[in-house]
Amino acid sequence: MPTQAYALFNTPIGHCGIAWSERGVTGVQLPEQDEAATRARMGRRFPKCSDGVAPPQVQEAICAVVALLSGAPAAPLDLSNVVLDMDGVPPFHLRVYALARRLLPGETVTYGEMARELGDPGAARAVGQALGSNPFAPVVPCHRVLAADGRAGGFSANGGVTTKLRLLLIERARFNGPGLFDDAVDAPLPCDNSFRTS
Repeated sequence: MPTQAYALFNTPIGHCGIAWSERGVTGVQLPEQDEAATRARMGRRFPKCSDGVAPPQVQEAICAVVALLSGAPAAPLDLSNVVLDMDGVPPFHLRVYALARRLLPGETVTYGEMARELGDPGAARAVGQALGSNPFAPVVPCHRVLAADGRAGGFSANGGVTTKLRLLLIERARFNGPGLFDDAVDAPLPCDNSFRTS
């Protein structure tokens, strides 16, 4: 089912985008540098679509994403109920995304732990590659999956690891190992006022 339209919406960390088909959400976009850059990115991702009015189920997804990025308590959030149209997503990625969607806000695991839970302990790199091409962040919360050495690991959204760490801070991530926020030493987390919130 082809994507029908997309919409931008404002969050405390900037303008996000969301696209949908008749079957569900086909993509979510974390903020780019500004609203215009996010709009341009959505245009590149969904070139046959234009801005549209989000239907009720997509509006519910938008509200849940805004609440998550606002640091709302985990209880009222349930992004696991957002219906995703995963037409064309490879089978292994589907398994990784389903497992990632079980992680609650603030909960983290490693790529290796996910690989073991998938029954393939040697697939940590493949898990990372699947999450690196995740078109649904943060509905599929790839930012909650960390490297084995207690560091953040990679993140493909604008801002890279800094954005990943910011999302984990917003969620008050529970993490027991050393080094998670060491990645921020050379790339300080941006202040709230560095993002557009108009």
